[in-house]
Amino acid sequence: MWDSLARLVLRYKMLWLFLLAALTGFMGWHASKVQLSYDFTGAIPTDNPRFQYYQQFRKQFGEDGNMMVIGVQSPALFEEKTFTDFAKLAKELKEVKGVENVLAIPSAIDLVKDSAAEKLQAVPLFTAAPSGNNGFHFEHYDSSLHRFFALPFYKGLLYNPNTNATLMAVRINKDILVTKTRSVVIGNIVRIADEFGKRNNITLHYSGLPLIRTQLADRMKKEMRWFLIGSVLLSAVILMLFFRSFSTMLLSLGVVLIGVVWSIGTLHLFTYKITLLTVLVPPLIVVIGIPNCIYFLNKYHITYKETGNKQEALIKMVSKMGIVTLFCNIAAAIGFAVFALTKSPILKEFGAVAGINIFCLFLISLVLIPAVLSYLPPPKERHTKYLENKWLQALLDKLEVWALNHRKIVYASTVVLLLVSVAGIARLRSEGFIVDDLPKTDRIYADLKFFEHNFKGVMPLEIVIDTKQKNGLRRRPLETFAAIDSLSAWFAARPETARPLSIVEGLKFARQAYYDGDSANYGLPNSFDISFLSSYLSTKPDSSNAKANVMSGLLLSFMDSTRQKARISVNMADIGSKQLPLFLDSVQQQANHYFDSSKYNVQFTGASVTFLEGTSFIIKGLRDSILWAFGLIALCMLYLFRSVRILFCSLLPNIIPLVMTAGVMGWAGVALKPSTVLVFSIALGIAIDITIRFLVNFKQIQQDSQKTLSELVIETIHSTGISIIYTSMVLIAGFIIFCFSGFGSTQALGWLTSLTLVVATFTNLILLPSLLISINRKK
Repeated sequence: MWDSLARLVLRYKMLWLFLLAALTGFMGWHASKVQLSYDFTGAIPTDNPRFQYYQQFRKQFGEDGNMMVIGVQSPALFEEKTFTDFAKLAKELKEVKGVENVLAIPSAIDLVKDSAAEKLQAVPLFTAAPSGNNGFHFEHYDSSLHRFFALPFYKGLLYNPNTNATLMAVRINKDILVTKTRSVVIGNIVRIADEFGKRNNITLHYSGLPLIRTQLADRMKKEMRWFLIGSVLLSAVILMLFFRSFSTMLLSLGVVLIGVVWSIGTLHLFTYKITLLTVLVPPLIVVIGIPNCIYFLNKYHITYKETGNKQEALIKMVSKMGIVTLFCNIAAAIGFAVFALTKSPILKEFGAVAGINIFCLFLISLVLIPAVLSYLPPPKERHTKYLENKWLQALLDKLEVWALNHRKIVYASTVVLLLVSVAGIARLRSEGFIVDDLPKTDRIYADLKFFEHNFKGVMPLEIVIDTKQKNGLRRRPLETFAAIDSLSAWFAARPETARPLSIVEGLKFARQAYYDGDSANYGLPNSFDISFLSSYLSTKPDSSNAKANVMSGLLLSFMDSTRQKARISVNMADIGSKQLPLFLDSVQQQANHYFDSSKYNVQFTGASVTFLEGTSFIIKGLRDSILWAFGLIALCMLYLFRSVRILFCSLLPNIIPLVMTAGVMGWAGVALKPSTVLVFSIALGIAIDITIRFLVNFKQIQQDSQKTLSELVIETIHSTGISIIYTSMVLIAGFIIFCFSGFGSTQALGWLTSLTLVVATFTNLILLPSLLISINRKK
């Protein structure tokens, strides 16, 4: 069958090359249309209750993760000249396309009772008056600043009196945040703010989900572009060193580059976008595609050296390596395609694209390599010199000795390493942070800690109080507002959460205004106050004066249109996926204490909750996919070799590297999170490739000769070992590149996968031969 296929490929090589070029052009067109995704909720299935509730919340109350914050901690800010420039900064930022509103001290308002109109008027605290050169200055600046510091409403929100830190909040249009324009908007905001900082010699700090997500996504995209280029160049150098042939190097690179084009084109063909997971597919295609080329070329060179006939060498290359490469790519594709069986959309996309294109690498290799080699001149002596590499032959001789003569030591050492690894696994922890991939010296990380220190964080947490009936907030105002105030006070006392913002804070501000602005009256309205303030619950915004009725805007933000639900917005620190569930449990206990469950339903949502849910789904999905991969790969191995003993021999050398890697993670303190769990699936899909090639070669030699078992193993080690070692070196070099990333998760992906491949290479060249001899001798 494979001989016939080889002759078919070579006979109609022009047709196959034309079809390959046409398909590559088609996929290249699709690749040019692919876009980057900025939607960070894709980790959660759309039928998940928390995801659905979060979407419902956004529809009722608006976006919760569209606020970028700018922090300042300098006494010089309150000098009149600098403060005026700070006000100009707020005005300039508001004019940036995509910015909806800017909240800062210069734009702060005070509520003043208008007895004649029987309403509260919003009065700017700082009144600007024109000055020379089209500028402005503030009238009564000192008294206005004194009044601002006396208002309890703004303490902890815009200003921290304990640390003298100030916050400016910039709200960005939610539709822009899901497009590539967000990078431009964020960049313009940072640029304009930096210019203010330079003019006044003040250090500014930036944070908020829009900035963090945008800058992380842009950095990841830029890094992966360089890693793709780096992996291609490094592979080219190694191939050139191995084969000493420029044409052979270009042929191998052609295979992987076509695979990269197809993988990116598949994204657009399936209407997917580039996510933080699918961006890994092109570099993976490079490091997985190169082994195909090495094994094909290695077999071609060995056969040509034996026969001296190029046509016969090409046919034998396809017939012998075709079946091997097919099952290797199927096994590797299964290792990734199982992600499509999870419930997480982002994992489904990654699994589908990676699995399909890894299998397509087999088709590309099968067509391109023999067809192009048929046009090239036969390999010269220098091209096959690597087959007689002295240090590699010496290494294989030593591996042969260990596999044949020291099996007990091999088994004992394996058991000891497994015990140490299991002890390390016991130390493994599963925990993720929003910015834990960044070094502590990175500006994003440092600025986030600035806001956590001065304002207790910027991660949004939303609590929705459902009164279970329309107008429930008006029917039970005292009871409801008292419970909200108690829960808010509990939040304010916690070290990881800031003072919440809710309808109650607005009513406290209104009560203070009603009693002539005396800050002593900033408190929860009583039964007498409610009779006055209740009218503001039904007040509609005055379209003729945007500042005339701030209370109506506040109520619209923190109540739904039916007055059934109230919202409590809390900013919190990035406490991690391990502590967040415990914290939410304590919040639930407090909510149950303050709110009667027969009258109220309390729900938690927001970007912080969806982050936790998404992280949990990805980790669980990756964990389940590894089990699926083992099961499906085991079935493939059983079908290929039709032997339970061979199945045992094939799986054990691949389980051990994964266990050892997990143990190293435990001892090194590397946490389980989406990026590190991904290591096991990648390593399994690649490591099983080595096993299949070794065992298939063993069976092929066994069928063609009457040698003893030991002689079969020796010949298999020497005939397959060279290509296995070369391939492992290319793969390890390809993943080592990731160690130069600025992200901790990408670094871990690089060195952990490399470690797994090193261990897998030795288990397949020492432990696997030992098992073959032990099991077959017992038979």
